[in-house]
Amino acid sequence: MSENQNLLAEQRRALILDEVRRRGGVRVNELTRKLGVSDMTVRRDLDALARQGMLEKVHGGAVPVVEASTHEPGFEAKSGLEPTAKEDIARAAARLVGPGAAIALSGGTTTYALARQLLEVPDLTVVTNSVRVADVFHVAQRTSGQRQGSATVVLTGGVRTPSDSLVGPVADQAIAALHFDLLFLGVHGISVEAGLSTPNLAEAETNRRLVHSARRVVVVADHTKWGTVGLSSFATLDQVDTLVTDAGLPAEARAEISEHLRVIVAGEPEEEAGEIRGDISGEI
Repeated sequence: MSENQNLLAEQRRALILDEVRRRGGVRVNELTRKLGVSDMTVRRDLDALARQGMLEKVHGGAVPVVEASTHEPGFEAKSGLEPTAKEDIARAAARLVGPGAAIALSGGTTTYALARQLLEVPDLTVVTNSVRVADVFHVAQRTSGQRQGSATVVLTGGVRTPSDSLVGPVADQAIAALHFDLLFLGVHGISVEAGLSTPNLAEAETNRRLVHSARRVVVVADHTKWGTVGLSSFATLDQVDTLVTDAGLPAEARAEISEHLRVIVAGEPEEEAGEIRGDISGEI
C-alpha cells in the first residue's frame, strides 16, 4: 500500500486519537484503511502516542487511557493534544478582543496559543496566572523591543502546577484585587452536570477567583474536553458567557451547551463575533 503523503505525522496521530476517543478503541487494520498508510506507519504512530500517555496499546490496536479524576498532565504532554484545533480556537477567540481591553488568560495550552494571537492587538492589559502565557508577551517584547502599544502584563504569584499555572493563596489574593473586562479560561473538562472542572484543588479555587473578577467569561476548549470531569468543579455553565470550540464537538453537545451559553465554532461563520468586542475595550 502506498503511503498517504498528504498527512503529516502530527495530523495522522490527531486523527488516530480522535478515532480512539470517539469509538472507545480501534484496530490497526482499520486505521491503515482509513489513513491510507502502511501497517508499520500506524504501529509507529501508536507507539509514539502510547509513550506520551495519550492512549493504551492493546493486541491489534489501541484503547483510550482511563485517567483518574485527579490526574493532571504536564504542559508539554497537553501541547501534543489537538494542536490544530487549539490554533483554530485561538484565532477565533482573538477576534473577540479589541484594542485597549483589560483581559485575563488562565493557564493552559489553548490560552497559550491565544496569547500568541494577541501580540498585535495594541494597548492590552493582560492579567495571567500562567508562566507560559506571560513568557509569550515578554519574549515578544525582548525580541522586537518595547514598542508603543505593547501589552502590559500582570503575572500573579503563587505555587506552580504541572501545567505551569500559578495557584494558591498568593495568586487568589492578587486576582481578587483586580477587575478585567474579559476572561479567557482553559479547562480540563466541561459537562452540563459538573460544569467546568479541574483535577487540581488549588487551581479550582484560583479559577473561581478569575471568574468572579471578570465581567465576561469565555471558555476556550477543544471538543475532547466535552464530557471530561475533573476532581473539582469551579463554575457552572450558566456562569460562562461564551464557549469557543472546534468543529469536532458533536451536534448534540452543541445543542446542550447552547441552552446555557453562546457557542462559537472555530472555522464556521460567526455573524456576531463583534458582539463582545465592542463592549470590552479601555478600562480595568
